[in-house]
Amino acid sequence: MPPFAPLHPSQARPGYALHRRFAALSEERPAETWESLLHAHWPGWRDWYLARGGTTAETTREAERALRRHMPEMTKLIDRLSATLPDDPVLREFLTFWCPPRYLVSCTQAASEDARGPFLMRNYDLDPALSEATLLRSNWRGKVVMGMVEGLAGLSDGMNQDGLAVSLSFGGRVGTGRGFGIPLLIRYVLETCTDVQDGLDALRAVPCHMSYNVTLTDRRGQAATVFLSPDRPPMVQFTPWATNHQLGVEWPRHGRISATLERAQSLGLMFARNPPDEATLQSSFLTPPFFSAKYRAGYGTVFSIVYRPVQGTARLFWGCGTGQDWQMPAFAPATLDVEFSDLGSRLLAAPTFLTDLQRTA
Repeated sequence: MPPFAPLHPSQARPGYALHRRFAALSEERPAETWESLLHAHWPGWRDWYLARGGTTAETTREAERALRRHMPEMTKLIDRLSATLPDDPVLREFLTFWCPPRYLVSCTQAASEDARGPFLMRNYDLDPALSEATLLRSNWRGKVVMGMVEGLAGLSDGMNQDGLAVSLSFGGRVGTGRGFGIPLLIRYVLETCTDVQDGLDALRAVPCHMSYNVTLTDRRGQAATVFLSPDRPPMVQFTPWATNHQLGVEWPRHGRISATLERAQSLGLMFARNPPDEATLQSSFLTPPFFSAKYRAGYGTVFSIVYRPVQGTARLFWGCGTGQDWQMPAFAPATLDVEFSDLGSRLLAAPTFLTDLQRTA
């Protein structure tokens, strides 16, 4: 089976069950791996983008101007990525992530420190059928970045070779404004920043089109969360965790469904005693109210991941508690088959590590 396998129902259990094939891939410069991501995910993203507003010559020009003004370091990379499909102008505009359609994810993230040093852990909640299910290690601009793909070239979380780790969660506010989609901002921070202070400066300087909470940590153990919104200045909180609200719950229905207050209260109590170690935090993240198996309703915990800035590692894991580690310097491409059901999520077998031939097939 290819790294990006089609979805298919499982016959292992009655009721809801879905298999996804996760991929861990590595590429120095945009080439075959980037093309495989486009082949697998661009058709769905393209339909979504056009159905919710599409593209015009004016929006394309505005997106180009915004990218050059706010993130000039990314223009050559976007040029190179979009050149893979030179006859599709929609891809170029999409990759700028300027004023994209509204989209929501419900996540939990926390930065802590234990005997092994600082770490960042997150739960990512979405419909598992919509996740791009890819951990990508890249060196697209001369800095090694490893993270979970979101929006083709963007990231939902990740870490760079300098030991800066970053994660996003939805901020619980429905308003939109003129700004960039958060996946590109996460990519931008990791491509251009070296530590938490750098990351905060970058996030303060670039407009975000919706409300998101971004938690950062680095090799020195510095940690912070910044509340981004389209209608008010970024607010830096020296709280090393975030759920799905900012100053308070401003969207009551989402707040109830996502249990954002319950998760925040649990994290507040946990960090008030002592910063939790990795095992303690993982145990909490794999149980309610942090872990959700509401996949029938279109959302639930798709994956969990922990980044270790000192060691340069990422460990991807699921509700069963088992997963796989990757090292940034010695990344081993692989695929992992995961089942989502009413009982939660589980890794179905040991990872299949890819040979050079399979990687480029």
